[in-house]
Amino acid sequence: MDVRILKYFLAVAQEQNITHAAETLHTSQSNLSRQLATFEEELGKRLFNRETRKLTLTDEGLFLRKRAQEIVDLVNRTANDLTSFDADISGDVYLAAAETPAMRRLADVMRIVQTAHPKIKFHVFSGSTIEVSEQLDAGLVDFGILVEPVDLQKYDYLRLPVKDTWGVLMRPDSPLAQKATIAPNDLHDKPILGSRQMLDGNVLSGWLGTDPHDLNIVATFNLINSPAMMIERGMGYAFTFKDLVNTTGNPDLCFRPLAPKMETSLYLVWKKYQVMTPANKLFLKKLREELVF
Repeated sequence: MDVRILKYFLAVAQEQNITHAAETLHTSQSNLSRQLATFEEELGKRLFNRETRKLTLTDEGLFLRKRAQEIVDLVNRTANDLTSFDADISGDVYLAAAETPAMRRLADVMRIVQTAHPKIKFHVFSGSTIEVSEQLDAGLVDFGILVEPVDLQKYDYLRLPVKDTWGVLMRPDSPLAQKATIAPNDLHDKPILGSRQMLDGNVLSGWLGTDPHDLNIVATFNLINSPAMMIERGMGYAFTFKDLVNTTGNPDLCFRPLAPKMETSLYLVWKKYQVMTPANKLFLKKLREELVF
């Protein structure tokens, strides 16, 4: 599968128009149409619906778009990484991170690295531990920040010298806001906004004494910022880490820790046998130096 053809396909999928895509690609409309027709013939699949003025993707086209973007991104990253092997360290460091206040500590290290080597750039993807693992396994990022429980057998890793404390985010006028801590029984009849980390990562089942899916889940989410606004509007409660959402001075949000106390460890991981660029090596070296493990 030619990367050039994948770039052609992605451009047409983006523009939804052969003429506009051809202009973006600096090629002729006839050449682009011919290339796409040949590509569809080779695959034996129709990628575009051509019944209307706008070219829309078929189900097969939608599937290919995600995979094609991953392939093109990986090829571009590989080309960029090869240019970083020089005396003046430069290049890109790709990091996928589960939501955690520990990112502040990592940001301090990033700042130190960039101050000494301004040509190094950091690219950060935020998601659940499950999504971070997917990014790592696909080779789309160099490092990941994972929240336990996590299978570390396929990774090299550093256990970060911090732990995150679990609690519940709520409105100050919520019934549970009058309590200093939150116990499992407090939440069994309450409307819960559930994160993918909590629901699919088997994180809190031991503390709850039940499957998190058994709670009254009224909404699900990936990252906490938007759900925090939903909680402000009275939609319910959400499990999150202490200090992940700034509740200081916010009259519409408060945080209460869990009782018994629930803490989780964090790991910086990378794929085993990974060949690191100079930028990646430097970042990892500075992490070891600046963070006390």
